[in-house]
Amino acid sequence: MGIESATVLDDRYRLLDELGHGGMSDVFRAFDDVLKREVAVKVLREVEDPVLRARFVAEAQLLAGLNHPGLVTLLDAGIRSDRPYLVMTLAEGPTLAGQLSAGALPPRTVAEIGTQLAAALAYAHEQGVTHRDVKPSNVLLCADSRALLADFGIARLAGDLEQHTRSGETVGSPAYLAPEQAAGEAITPAADVYSLGLVLLEALTGERAFPGPPLESAVRRLCTQPALPASLPRAWRDLLQAMTARDPDARPTAEDVASALAAVANDLVPPAPEPSESTQPMAVPRPGEPASRHRRRSLLAAALLVALALTALVLVVTSRDPAPTDGRTDVPAGVPEQYQAPLQDLHDAIEEPQ
Repeated sequence: MGIESATVLDDRYRLLDELGHGGMSDVFRAFDDVLKREVAVKVLREVEDPVLRARFVAEAQLLAGLNHPGLVTLLDAGIRSDRPYLVMTLAEGPTLAGQLSAGALPPRTVAEIGTQLAAALAYAHEQGVTHRDVKPSNVLLCADSRALLADFGIARLAGDLEQHTRSGETVGSPAYLAPEQAAGEAITPAADVYSLGLVLLEALTGERAFPGPPLESAVRRLCTQPALPASLPRAWRDLLQAMTARDPDARPTAEDVASALAAVANDLVPPAPEPSESTQPMAVPRPGEPASRHRRRSLLAAALLVALALTALVLVVTSRDPAPTDGRTDVPAGVPEQYQAPLQDLHDAIEEPQ
């Protein structure tokens, strides 16, 4: 049974206009006839796959256990004609994606938004939840300057042993996936930090860090970090370099990111370097980390960058003369064997660029 505007759910929630839709749900503005207020209602689309239904129910359970000012609040949940739905607070205002369609934002504004998002992620991570789909369209900007992180529909408890990427299915938006997500590796809260780094960089520059077709974009981030404009202040470059490190263990925690961004927003950081000064981003020491350990971590990071650069060179050379593998030419033949299967899964799962 279809659900459209003017439908009333459980004799209470009167659906008004459609606000948007995703891969598995539609979102409506609705009116709560009991409490006489407007709310947002997210309704699962008509699908036969029980895995998708179970994932939607898991979202309700996750949201019900999360309570933070930077997260969309779950008010109610129910099922109508075998279609589950969630009732959430209605956040008036554009998404960050809509805001960025007009161009880059001022650095202070980006720092203020990023501080709120990082704090919300830090809270979720403490509860054992990884978002897995941090992207501009999941950031709601309210009129009172609050930034809310929405759509934990694909989030899963960190203790879930099930692999994030399975044959024919990839959870997350290709343009903002962490390298380990694209490679089918284990997913940790560090994946959210990486994705947030790409979001912040896009907000600062007005351009995606890895443009182009989703599969091509995913392959590139397996071998290189995003380019950071030398025009960015040193504090921004240092932080973004650390957030988008290829090695998840080398990234700061969401809590550390929130603290660093708060300092940037309040001008508690050194000014931008002089043009003669080196613009190579430095690793961000973690709070309480011994200097010797930080130096070792920096050397390891440098070695990793060299290895990634060589891998990138191999990809460029081999991609010039691709050869079909098992009759499937979607993934370039030059991609290392261990990445072929997960990248093919990513390709197969993409219905349209996100």
